Amino acid sequence: MKRVQTRNAGLAPVCVGAAWLAFALLVPAAAFAEEGHGLVLVPDWFGKLPALILLFGVLIAPVNALVIRPLLRVLDERDTRIGGTRAKAERLERDAAEILARYENAVRETREEGEGARRALLTEVRSEVQREVAAARSQAEARLQGARGEIKASLDTARGALRGQAQDLARQAASQVLGRAL
Repeated sequence: MKRVQTRNAGLAPVCVGAAWLAFALLVPAAAFAEEGHGLVLVPDWFGKLPALILLFGVLIAPVNALVIRPLLRVLDERDTRIGGTRAKAERLERDAAEILARYENAVRETREEGEGARRALLTEVRSEVQREVAAARSQAEARLQGARGEIKASLDTARGALRGQAQDLARQAASQVLGRAL
């Protein structure tokens, strides 16, 4: 907020002051003090008024130079400092928003990179697991085929031995039934 300084404020305040002065001097009082009583409702302005006006005129220049101008200068300096501080605060806010945006972008990019690395590692681990499962299956198939081969060989051997024994038993049974050797 910039304070506007004007040297001539116009005639409006002077006219208002003159009107109040005329009102105070020219309007008759409703009640006057009686001679025996000490109550004064309307003072005698005509004796003191010229001295007061002269004193006012004499004091305007020093009061203006010693009080009003320094006060207005201090207020203007304060407004300038406040404006500078606000500008600095706005600049810092913009900088903070920019830094926050860069931080959020970095966090987002890091998360995306981490997610990509996690997915790549997960894919690699899954493929490794599938390779190990396939290798275990092939080993299990090989063992199963080997066990089947051994079982078949054992079964063939057992069948051959059982055929031979069955023939021997059949001969013995036939020889016992027939009562003679075959």
